[in-house]
Amino acid sequence: MTTVTRADIAEKVCDEIGLSRKDSGDILDMVIDEIRNDLAAGHDVKISTFGSFLLRKKRARIGRNPKTGVEAEITPRTVISFRPSLGLKNAVNKVNKK
Repeated sequence: MTTVTRADIAEKVCDEIGLSRKDSGDILDMVIDEIRNDLAAGHDVKISTFGSFLLRKKRARIGRNPKTGVEAEITPRTVISFRPSLGLKNAVNKVNKK
């Protein structure tokens, strides 16, 4: 199993569209920054045929250290979850069956 990096994606954009590596990286950075800024502003981000980044608010609660058994308060926070689109799920499952 390999990991796809930001540089790998920028390289593919460079090859596919014919832009320079720097321009491809800049475009990728702009897209990532836009997603980050919208999430930071409290908005969900939906990318058609890819999936949705959803914000969920978690309440404060009491947790327990499993090693020591000591209770501690876990502060309220917002977490990001990703829900893939049906097309992405189908593409992944089709690849995994081969």
